[in-house]
Amino acid sequence: MTAIEAAQLARSKNEPEDRLLQNIKDYTAMSFELLWQRQAIFLATTILTAFFFDPINALLFYGTILICEAQDLILAKRVPKLRPEQHKAIAMMVMWILLNTILSSIAICLYAVSVAFKQESGGHFTPLFFLFAAALFAAMNNHQFVWAMIVRLAMYGISFMIIVVKDLWVVRPPLSSELWLHFFTVVFVMYFLIDCSLVFLKLYRRNLEQLERLKEEHERTKAAYVAKTQFISTISHELRTPLTSIKGSIDLINSGALGEVPDKMLNLVQLAGKNSERLASLINDILDIQKMESGEMSYREITIDAQALTREAISSNLGFASAHNVEIKEDIPNSEELFVQGDDVRLQQVLTNMISNAAKFSFDGGEITVGCKRIGDRVRFFVKDQGIGIPQGSRDKVFDRFSQIDSSDERHAGGTGLGMNISKQIVEHFGGTIDYESTLGKGSTFYVDLPLSTKEDRAASTVSVIPQARIVPSE
Repeated sequence: MTAIEAAQLARSKNEPEDRLLQNIKDYTAMSFELLWQRQAIFLATTILTAFFFDPINALLFYGTILICEAQDLILAKRVPKLRPEQHKAIAMMVMWILLNTILSSIAICLYAVSVAFKQESGGHFTPLFFLFAAALFAAMNNHQFVWAMIVRLAMYGISFMIIVVKDLWVVRPPLSSELWLHFFTVVFVMYFLIDCSLVFLKLYRRNLEQLERLKEEHERTKAAYVAKTQFISTISHELRTPLTSIKGSIDLINSGALGEVPDKMLNLVQLAGKNSERLASLINDILDIQKMESGEMSYREITIDAQALTREAISSNLGFASAHNVEIKEDIPNSEELFVQGDDVRLQQVLTNMISNAAKFSFDGGEITVGCKRIGDRVRFFVKDQGIGIPQGSRDKVFDRFSQIDSSDERHAGGTGLGMNISKQIVEHFGGTIDYESTLGKGSTFYVDLPLSTKEDRAASTVSVIPQARIVPSE
């Protein structure tokens, strides 16, 4: 038996207890939610009957109801703390709920019957309507806990019959009398109330079943997500080990350390080196995405010299830009110091993604401008190119996962579409924003805005003047 099957078996065994606990939780939650509505009804009934009938009995009734309502509040606050494994506590809570339901129902029924007995035969509109309202309220709002609903409807139904049968017993009218009409009307009303209660009960149980299915689907989704995460992590690490050896061997060949490469093999070896670089970048991006999804992405936060970070990003990507026949120009102010808070390695990764994209989507012989500047209380890092530009309405695609503006087989540049999504998550982690401005056919400017680090921040943090890591451009 697998772990999933064992969990399903345990859940099926505990299903009745879980369902009962859910029922009383929903019942008490509804009771608490409708507290003031019930109080308004009981108070209005008390005032009305006290004025026209017996004020002492009305006050006794309202006092009894207040005691039952207070007990309901106490129970409603205790129920959410119960757990499915607390079987005795759940059974005790069910007993207390039923006992309180019986007490409050008896109070309502006795008061309605006492008012009816003070009236002449056939003139029982007020107590009958009072009982009808109470029964309808129970049918609509007590269906979460069936036994409580049954108790209330049964006691209200008995009270209905006591009032109308008492008139028939005392007067003994002919079948054509209005008293018999009252009797049959009460029978019809009781049928109507039972039918209403069954409708609400079926709707509630249907909603519970849908909720259970959603929970089961959620559990399956979580299990699939965990399996996917473990699979990606394992496969990525397993791929990285042989890829490192392959890439190292190809780099040795390309460097000439093993001798001069024949002309016929040179292009193939260079192509293999380039594709191994792309594959290594893809594996790194997938691992980063997996870490971000699982919340395992680690960041450090230090004070970073923005000018030094930008210069390091430029020097790290000169070779990549040269391979694409693109020139990088620097636009860094020296008039003031600019510092930001963040992880220098991760922010270097963001700038590298922006520069590599600019190089890939630039025309041969094009120019890229990389720089930083202060804008208010923020520092902006920007990469400006003169390339193909981005069509309007493509903003979601730019920062989405596995997405390319041009998804055709003959697109201008390759890639996985992960780099900018990872960059966006990194920047937002440090309270920044990443965005772009673009004109189709004329080029694009990608920029990152991060909060400017104050002197107090720098005093309380380690200052990194020159980032140490060099990031391979993301494909």
